Order: sequence, then C-alpha cells, then structure tokens
Amino acid sequence: MQAVFPASAGRGRPVTTLEMALPDEVFSALRKSPEEFGREMRLAAAVHWYSRGVMSQERAASIAGLDRTDFLLALAREGVDAFKVDFVSLRKELEDE
Repeated sequence: MQAVFPASAGRGRPVTTLEMALPDEVFSALRKSPEEFGREMRLAAAVHWYSRGVMSQERAASIAGLDRTDFLLALAREGVDAFKVDFVSLRKELEDE
C-alpha cells in the first residue's frame, strides 16, 4: 500500500513524496489506515525533532501538517514541553539586569 500526502501538506511550498513499504499487518495491528499511520508518523517525527531542538515550532507544525496552535496541543498531549528554557542563559540574563 502507498500513502500519498496531498500537495497542500507543504502549505504552498514544494513537497517531496516519500514511499515506505510496510507489511499490511502493521496497519491491522494498529487499527489504522495507511493514511492515518502516515499522519501519525509525520506528527511523531515533528514532535521528536522539536523536542530535540532540531527545528522550530513553526517548522515542526508544518511537517506535522498542523497549524502552530494544533501543534502546541499535540505537544501537550504527548507530554512534551512546548517552551524550552535554558536555565543557565536565563540566570545570566537575570544577573545582567
């Protein structure tokens, strides 16, 4: 099976379509259609990359196919901090004031 995401997933920007071969049992085991599985994979990748600091919220939301508000809600559902605080930098900034 092949899940193809619509060109609108790139929000007007050029997109690349990836094809992935998975046994049909994956979808029945998860009780997901290939399209649902693909959306979940995109969201999981976006959450992972955002949580590691590899990309911004805006870019991660775009990869997930969500607007920024819905991406923030997805982060909350996944238990991922939406806002990162570098306490060393914060302490230095407060001391400089």
